Amino acid sequence: MATRKSGIDQDLVRDLANILTETDLTEIEIEQDDLRIRVSRSGAAAVPTTQIYAPAPVAAPAPGAAPVVAAESPADGGANIKNAVTSPMVGTAYLAPSPDADAFVQIGQTVEEGEPVLIIEAMKTMNQIPAPRSGKVTAILVEDAQPVEFGEPLLVIE
Repeated sequence: MATRKSGIDQDLVRDLANILTETDLTEIEIEQDDLRIRVSRSGAAAVPTTQIYAPAPVAAPAPGAAPVVAAESPADGGANIKNAVTSPMVGTAYLAPSPDADAFVQIGQTVEEGEPVLIIEAMKTMNQIPAPRSGKVTAILVEDAQPVEFGEPLLVIE
């Protein structure tokens, strides 16, 4: 029977902590055989936030702006919007991979199936949402950093 080393590999934990710092992640987990190590950081500066789910006010479009399609009521889950890409989870929708980056898609852009169209952050995890089909983006129904519900229509690909 093989002997098992007791204790935790402190160098591995330090390496994981360094990865957190270098990549600005909040948590990392590895699993090898029957050993699982999770390293996370929670800074004192982190403040819990409360998300209030209420309809966002609708502003008048700017002259020459692309048309905005109004989302259906939450009661029907957006089922009446033809070709809508719906949210697979509750979270916060982001239209770009980072605050200073260009949006994944624009109205009028053609996308391929599987191409990322936005990100939904859920439980501090960024989840890329792929296009379920190829086509043209005809409407973006959410704003950047908007809270979304499961099944809520996010954009329309025709």
